Amino acid sequence: MAWFALILAGLLETFGVAMINQLSKTKNWQTVLLLIIGFGLSLSLLSYSMQFLPMGTAYAIWTGIGVVGGALVGMFFYGESKDWKRLVFIAMVLSSAIGLKLVS
Repeated sequence: MAWFALILAGLLETFGVAMINQLSKTKNWQTVLLLIIGFGLSLSLLSYSMQFLPMGTAYAIWTGIGVVGGALVGMFFYGESKDWKRLVFIAMVLSSAIGLKLVS
């Protein structure tokens, strides 16, 4: 259950980052509310998962999911570069997060 909560926390962090980007484009209260909800739930789930997982592992996975998710959202929804070098480094971050899961 802790791993599920951690993955969901990372996805909600990605959502929060997307809402920050959206807020820079359209300033309205709905986006602010979604941003607060996304990050609030993300941090709550991260806190829950840290009760069962080592802090370093949980934080690294949470951050890794956020980094990869934010980069992918940027590429697919905001027209950011899809250069192969960028994709290689995103894959390295993702494989590092998977490696931490395998050794924890």
